[in-house]
Amino acid sequence: MPGARGSVSPVGAFPTWGTIPFMPPGSAIGALVTEEPPTFGPPLIACSFPYTRKCSPLLESVLLPGGSDLNVHEWKAVPDIWRTAAEKFPDLVAVIDPYHEPPTKWTYTQLEQEILDFSQGLRAIGVAPDEKLALFADNSCRWLVADQGIMATGAINVVRGTRSSDEELFQIYTHSESIALVVDSPQFFNRLAESFISRINARFIVLLWGDKSCINSKAVKDIPLYDYKDMTKLGWESRNALLLSGHQGQQEVFETITPEDVATLIYTSGTSGTPKGVMLTHRNLLHQIKNLWDIVPAEPGDRFLSMLPPWHAYERACEYFIFTYGIQQVYTTVKYLKEDLQRYQPHYIISVPLVYETLYSSIHRQISSSSAARKIIALSLIKISFLYMEAKRIYEGTVLSNNPVQPSFIVCMVKWIWARFVATFLWPLHNLAKILVYKKIHSAIGISKAGISGGGSLPMHVDKFFEAIGIKVQNGYGLTETSPVVAARRPFCNVLGTVGPPVKHTEIKVFDIETGDVLPDGSKGIVKIKGPQVMKGYYKNPSATNEALDQEGWFNTGDIGWIAPRHAVGPSCENVEPAEIEEAANRSNLIHQIVVIGQDQRRLGAIVVPNNDEVLAEANRKSLVDENGEVVKDKVMNMLYDELRTWTEHCSFRIGPIMIVDEPFTIDNGLMTPTMKIRRDKVTAKYQREIEALFK
Repeated sequence: MPGARGSVSPVGAFPTWGTIPFMPPGSAIGALVTEEPPTFGPPLIACSFPYTRKCSPLLESVLLPGGSDLNVHEWKAVPDIWRTAAEKFPDLVAVIDPYHEPPTKWTYTQLEQEILDFSQGLRAIGVAPDEKLALFADNSCRWLVADQGIMATGAINVVRGTRSSDEELFQIYTHSESIALVVDSPQFFNRLAESFISRINARFIVLLWGDKSCINSKAVKDIPLYDYKDMTKLGWESRNALLLSGHQGQQEVFETITPEDVATLIYTSGTSGTPKGVMLTHRNLLHQIKNLWDIVPAEPGDRFLSMLPPWHAYERACEYFIFTYGIQQVYTTVKYLKEDLQRYQPHYIISVPLVYETLYSSIHRQISSSSAARKIIALSLIKISFLYMEAKRIYEGTVLSNNPVQPSFIVCMVKWIWARFVATFLWPLHNLAKILVYKKIHSAIGISKAGISGGGSLPMHVDKFFEAIGIKVQNGYGLTETSPVVAARRPFCNVLGTVGPPVKHTEIKVFDIETGDVLPDGSKGIVKIKGPQVMKGYYKNPSATNEALDQEGWFNTGDIGWIAPRHAVGPSCENVEPAEIEEAANRSNLIHQIVVIGQDQRRLGAIVVPNNDEVLAEANRKSLVDENGEVVKDKVMNMLYDELRTWTEHCSFRIGPIMIVDEPFTIDNGLMTPTMKIRRDKVTAKYQREIEALFK
């Protein structure tokens, strides 16, 4: 238990009346105080009788009628996991946050106490069950405390990161009907001050990091402002007062959060349309927490490196899950990723395909920059490992097939014998590669157990590369609407080209786009999902909810996929079809980004952002540079078109006209989502005239 906490002095805060909190909206009113209450929030009151709150039944069982004598063991709400974790792993380090001030290291016991204090601090300033609080902040240990503290009150957090635009944050805040704002830092708050704060109704504001003195005080006006320490101090004092009143028989009335209560609103990234507020319940998230161990068999003390936005459903569900197994989570950023991989040597990293593509490119750059002899040896050994792993997949029976016809026994046996012979022949060279090349890569990257990839399509060449060098990468599939994990490859059955079998209690079917009939295994169609992780619906959007969810509970993902026939070599695995042409084109060193465009598949074009350094280097090699050291645009066009033809020759469709743009697609210019997916609608809208001219 932390030491005694001092008094709370929030900027612009209301006067306090001992431990008497705000009256929750809709509660019965006792004797009102004589002083006129502030106009920005609910009235301050003194209650002559108890009123109802909500709490997480296992985490705060002491607050319920019957108190700690209750025989509560099963998780009913997400914050319940912290009581279990603190009891099982009290002194293990739960989180390390080295890049915030102050740097933080908490054990599981300390983390639980922080969540309890923050939660009760929110109750003490009037947060009521089912109210929405906007949590606009980036990944950190305090984000986790705020997220779980809000949930533990029975309130609903509405989450987003600091890299979203002011207008997007305003739309999310107003659409969700949020009543207060929890923000990352003074710098972020000051950015929002004029364009955002002045347009919203906020009962109070909480600052997670930094000093309140750095806040633009004009923007705050009469809105109570608390920093993180204010909240936890207030919560600590209020908890003690609650426990004392309970001993005196004056305890407030607490009800339990139910599994069907909404825990969070997550607004979709909107790569091709307006973001929608996905309502995820405690039951949705608990399904993930209870069933992801089959994919990530974490053990107490395992170290995870966390770098994704925490409001991303993928990062969030995985974080909740891994904490129930006593792991240590280290917070990092893209800036420090390379350094922290080597420094912390994580057992696991959970991230999006772009991170693995970046690591892949970085390794190849290092190989290319080495001496000619080392480069030739390394690349030759890698090619040998590719051949070895291909043969190994055949004789182990982990080759993906969508052929509905059962292959003959003789054909299978011949392939098996040949693959076994090839693998035996190449095995010594593959082991030599481990010693000469891969050992150094492993020491630089860490990831001793597995990298888990989700949130997008993992390119096959990246998948094969990490398999060849002995770093396990498990691909998965899911959506925000499914909390998010639907399927993932298992450590013991890591079939390349797939997203693995469904997680427990999950059904996956493929339907014909036109007729709606269920298709046989091996046939491509629309993927639909049914299971406990499927969302409650879209907030205030019944038409979109009815369009996505049918009466039987099947969620239409909108993705094209197929299920491997059960007689195929290897297990049955759901495989969502990747963006074939773009994936192939991105393998070129000359292409930084690409978006395929066109009104139909008979004539496709592409918007290409070139990799300028590589283009210039290639132009120098081919003597295509003029006297000023620049490459003529027409020659760049021809180079890129040749690259596209080379890399996409095996694809189902061909690229026609292409357009080169100099400005990369980034989060800052609005052409990429905060989860690093290209926003196709924004790109095509920006270059609409050029696209029309391109096809003319």
